[in-house]
Amino acid sequence: MTREEIMQIIEDGNIQFLRLQFVDIFGFMKNVALPKSQIEKALDGDMMFDGSSIDGFVRINESDMYLKPDYDSFTVLPWRNKEGIAAARIICDVYKSDGTPFDGCPRVNLKRVLAEAKALGYTMNVGTEAEFFLFEKDEKGLATTVTNDVAGYFSLDPEDTGNDCRREIIETLEKMGFEIEASHHEVAEGQHEINFKYADALAAADNTVTFKWVVKSIASKYNLHATFMPKPIFGVNGSGMHTNQSLFNLDGTNAFFDESDSLQLSQVAYSYIAGSLKNARAFTAVTNPLVNSYKRLVPGYEAPVYCAWSASNRSALVRIPASRGLSTRTEIRSPDPTCNPYLALAMMLNAGLDGVKNNLKPAPSVNKDIFKMTAEEMADDGIVILPASLQEAIEEFKANPLSKETLGSHIFEKYIEAKEKEWDSYRTAVTEWELNEYLSIY
Repeated sequence: MTREEIMQIIEDGNIQFLRLQFVDIFGFMKNVALPKSQIEKALDGDMMFDGSSIDGFVRINESDMYLKPDYDSFTVLPWRNKEGIAAARIICDVYKSDGTPFDGCPRVNLKRVLAEAKALGYTMNVGTEAEFFLFEKDEKGLATTVTNDVAGYFSLDPEDTGNDCRREIIETLEKMGFEIEASHHEVAEGQHEINFKYADALAAADNTVTFKWVVKSIASKYNLHATFMPKPIFGVNGSGMHTNQSLFNLDGTNAFFDESDSLQLSQVAYSYIAGSLKNARAFTAVTNPLVNSYKRLVPGYEAPVYCAWSASNRSALVRIPASRGLSTRTEIRSPDPTCNPYLALAMMLNAGLDGVKNNLKPAPSVNKDIFKMTAEEMADDGIVILPASLQEAIEEFKANPLSKETLGSHIFEKYIEAKEKEWDSYRTAVTEWELNEYLSIY
């Protein structure tokens, strides 16, 4: 899309407000809303903001930053049309006052990593599957963990009372240019999934943060709270974000496909799998970034915690879906939807490329149910387990040179600082569980 095309849409659609959006290091969408009089200035990348106000960005003495819009991300916001007056958004990269890209911007960082992959001869395609819960709000409008349905996996009306909300989410996404492939009720009560078509990695990250924003916005219209929290309710399945990924050669062919192989996988695919498994414990701090993330990553609730791969086994960390040809891909099943997709995709891409560059070979695929294997059997098959806590994940992240290389010094250091602070806050908190267990008997 060009600047001229955007201005024409703005005129034709009576768009009076433009939101300039970007994400911070932790994946939270930020936004500056501008009236129509400032839109041309914004499209020229001349809008300045105070970067010192954003967690993990810059110090107070170096706070002036610019938002440089990506024209291809421009879209009208269907739910913001009031009496014929519309609003739109555009996603931006963060630049420093000297006109250079800010290395603490997650989107800028992903573009750097993708450029390095392209220099090796590859582009990356990604499809994310972000699950979420719809919960009722209380009389004060605050979120509860009371579900608005009693449905289960693939349930129909009338059990799936979130159907109307989910339908409007889909309609809104389609108006914004998403190609929706499927939607359904998930395993747990109140849990849902909407799948949209894969895209190149940068667009996929943009689509993922946009998807989460739309889901929350439309749910609120139904007096529901949508949450992507990995494990909001004890004893039921948590919410994951299975991430399908593939490398394409620069001529447009799928680098993972080889018709002559028994699984129709190329040596590049095998090496990518090996690199993913080798570095999985390190990238988990980014793909599963919360204390709560590790309440989901436990055996017994369909969340894969075992570093193994398989063409069919859903208990393995890396699964190879059945489609072949252009659709040949790996599916990494551990990430959850609270991750910053720009950082998560950068880490997973470089993890896989580590295997490709070093011609690594994966261990044999594991086709039996890993959940039922003993510790000895897993050790014999070389299966290791993902970190069991955010603290353990942070230590793995810090120890792997790939982490700093992928995220750059600024994001690497700020991310560790914040996550260690989060862990310490959790570690020292006195929880309701402790009071229930100990207060009356000691």
